[in-house]
Amino acid sequence: MSMRDAVAAFVHDGATVCLEGFTHLIPTAAGHEIIRQGRRDLTVVRMTADIVVDQMLAAGCVSRLVSSFVGNSSAGSLGELRRRIERADPAPLAFEEYSHYGMVCRYLAGAQRLPFYPLRSYGGSDLTCVNGDLRKVTSPYPGPDGEPEHVYVVPPVRPDVTIVHAQRADRRGNTQIWGLTGVQAEAVYAAEKAIVVVEEVVDEEVVRSDPNRTLIPAHAVDAVVVSPRGAHPSFAQGYYDRDNAFYRSWSHISAEPGRLREWLDEWVYGTADHAEYCAKLGEESWARLAVGEALSEPVDYGRRL
Repeated sequence: MSMRDAVAAFVHDGATVCLEGFTHLIPTAAGHEIIRQGRRDLTVVRMTADIVVDQMLAAGCVSRLVSSFVGNSSAGSLGELRRRIERADPAPLAFEEYSHYGMVCRYLAGAQRLPFYPLRSYGGSDLTCVNGDLRKVTSPYPGPDGEPEHVYVVPPVRPDVTIVHAQRADRRGNTQIWGLTGVQAEAVYAAEKAIVVVEEVVDEEVVRSDPNRTLIPAHAVDAVVVSPRGAHPSFAQGYYDRDNAFYRSWSHISAEPGRLREWLDEWVYGTADHAEYCAKLGEESWARLAVGEALSEPVDYGRRL
C-alpha cells in the first residue's frame, strides 16, 4: 500500500498507536503522514519517545503518551513535550512512565495475550509512586525461603495498530531486520493491526535465502509500505547513517513554538509525501549520510539432495 492509504486505513482518531524502533529504524515517515492526515486524540506507545513524538505532539495528534524514555537521543531536549508535561502548555499531556524492561514486558504480555507480566526490577524503584499500574501479586509458588513471594507485574499493551520501519520485506510481508532489532516483533504481535514500512521490497527468494533475518512473518502484517529513507533522521543499518546534525538542531527548533510550527508547515504539511521530504533535504545531505559496505559473511544452510 502507499503510506497515505495505509495510515488512512489503519490509524483512526482515538486509536492506540505503537511506533517502535530503538535508535535505529524509527518510523518517522509514518509519523509525518499521521500528521498530514490530521489524526487526533491518539495514545502513542513508544519506548523511546523522541523527535517524531515531539512533532506529533506539536501537530495536535497525541493526547496520551506511554513511554520509558523521553529525549532528543543524547543531542538535547524535546521542547514541545517538555512544555506539555511541565507547564501543560498549550494543553496537558497524559503520560504513563515505565522502565525500558517494563515496556518490554508489556509488549510480551500483549503479544502472548497474558493478563500481566511479572518482573523483579521495580523493587526499590520510585516509579511505583508515579504509576499506579505497577502492582504486586502473590506468586502461586513459594519463594526461596519457602514463604509467599510478592512480585511486581505490568499490564499488557494491546495497540490498535503498530507501525515499524525495517530494511526489507517481500510482497507478502515477511519482514527482515538486522542491526539493532529492538522490540519490533513483540510490538507487532501485541497489536490488532500492523503496518511495516521498508526501505525496499525484495523477491521472496531473497528472504528465503536468509530466513534467520525474518523477525516479522507475513501472517502478522496487514500492510507493507515502501518508503526509502523513511527513518530519517534516525538510521537504517546498511542504507544510511544517523543525521546527527538534525538531532542537534532539533533542540533549537523545538524550543520555540513558533519556530516549531514553521518547521512543520515547511517540512511536513508543505510536502506531499516522504519522497518529497527527502528530495527537499537534497542530495548533499544524503551524500553526507551515505554508508560504505560492511558485508556479512554468507552461510550455507544446506539442502536435501
